[in-house]
Amino acid sequence: MCRNIRTLYNFDPPANDDEIQAAALQFVRKISGFNRPSKANEAAFNAAVDQISAVAAHLLRTLETNAPLKNREAEAVRLKLRSAKRFTR
Repeated sequence: MCRNIRTLYNFDPPANDDEIQAAALQFVRKISGFNRPSKANEAAFNAAVDQISAVAAHLLRTLETNAPLKNREAEAVRLKLRSAKRFTR
């Protein structure tokens, strides 16, 4: 999985439209191999981002869990510590 795509589910506050759109953009960039599409491919690229955003938003709205909500700040600190540990060996 692309390292820039973050888990968006089960957070307080829930993921917003901008976060979902950013994840969809990263996904389309990864699978297409384009950071920026050419003019000829721009419409297809943007349509894919929009469609994936819609599907992802639907998925996030319909998932169910019994797990407690995660705190964004606490998760960010945890991931930074994990990253620091990984790269200081």
